[in-house]
Amino acid sequence: MPRNWIEAKVITIIDESPTVKRFILHVESEEIFTFTPGQFVTFDLPVGDKRLDRWRSYSIASTPSEDNMFELCIVLLDDGKGSGYFFTEVFVGTILKFKGPDGSFVLPQETEPLYVLVCTGTGVAPFRSMIKHAYEHGLPYRFHLIFGCRTKEDILYFEEFQKISEEQPLTLRYDVVLSRETSDAFYHGYVHQVYEKAYTSENSTVVFFLCGWSKMIDEARNNLIETMGFRESQVLFELYG
Repeated sequence: MPRNWIEAKVITIIDESPTVKRFILHVESEEIFTFTPGQFVTFDLPVGDKRLDRWRSYSIASTPSEDNMFELCIVLLDDGKGSGYFFTEVFVGTILKFKGPDGSFVLPQETEPLYVLVCTGTGVAPFRSMIKHAYEHGLPYRFHLIFGCRTKEDILYFEEFQKISEEQPLTLRYDVVLSRETSDAFYHGYVHQVYEKAYTSENSTVVFFLCGWSKMIDEARNNLIETMGFRESQVLFELYG
């Protein structure tokens, strides 16, 4: 797989929500681009002079394939140079420079545990890759996806996850939590209430994957380890700001 800077062309842009866009890219290389679900890529964007200003990393939201395409799910952040560039300067046909994939936030080979995937906003991206990969290839993983956002229009990939959970309820349990809107179909509040009610530390084969904003990650790790008594090895995380 490529390790140096290579180019990808944006071939599709989808408005997923009022503040989130999906970007589908094709890797402009003769070498097959592949990755493990959960990994990320890093872009060198023309938004500054120093490396820390220019480099932006995003989890891959699609599944591995041999068509040299991958998807990003990006939220427009206030004063975010990277997301601002994607939203205002990137169009179908734009060529972007990136390297990767990188990252160890991936599923273990062991399929016996129940993997509880807790996320907020675009933190769902690596989980979509994991769940779709298992679903498409008939892998015997079991998932509980707990997705948090503000309102119904902020729910990402809802139809996809709903379809999988209905077709294969033993593979995916799917819960959505809205913090600023009430609905009979979803929880109201924050993601913590769902896993706190569903699991105890006696569930020794449960592994938690956390992805999203740092405040959610900090609260969830503290709840799971310090309050609920889960082992640190049962709680894995990836920060999104």
